[in-house]
Amino acid sequence: MNSKSRVISIVMRSTILALAWTMGPCTFAAAAPSAAAPPATEEPPAPGTPVTDSAPAEFKTLDQEVQGMKKEVIDLNKDLFVLQEELLFPANTQVAVYVSMDVGAFFALDSVTLKIDNKEVKNYLYTAREAEALLKGGVQEIYLGNLKVGKHELVAFFTGKGPVERAYKRGATITFDKGVGAKYLELKITDRVTKHQPEFKIKDWD
Repeated sequence: MNSKSRVISIVMRSTILALAWTMGPCTFAAAAPSAAAPPATEEPPAPGTPVTDSAPAEFKTLDQEVQGMKKEVIDLNKDLFVLQEELLFPANTQVAVYVSMDVGAFFALDSVTLKIDNKEVKNYLYTAREAEALLKGGVQEIYLGNLKVGKHELVAFFTGKGPVERAYKRGATITFDKGVGAKYLELKITDRVTKHQPEFKIKDWD
């Protein structure tokens, strides 16, 4: 499905969802008995006959409808986010940079600064929770942008605490070719055990 068809589909879903949400209370109001109508005569239940109440069933149905609408809204938001990325960062110009860590015994990450073609495009400061997630094997998309086809240079600066809790700042550089199609680069922070030092590399996922 192309972008135009997806936009039409999402707009239609949004309209239907809005109408369903608006008409929901009206439907219940219409189902209620009219005040002007004469009360219906009901015969009392026979002795020993259990009295059933339809209210809990009606509330359960209403709750199910509300939960269903909430799920529709969540799914719609996801589709809108994906469509927004596709429109802002089309595959033919898209470049994405990720960060990963392996072990991390000799380096505690505080921040990463990215420069592409000598222009700063990202400066990210990590919380303790985010750094811990990377140490546990998480991978973070730190940058998503657009580049024209051709040669480009990416420079990454890593700041944090190195061995013996000393302030530590190192850089890594890569020159890469941006062709037709998305480009993926990974900033890898690993431990060089033999030298008791962290190591910083940039991997080009062709």
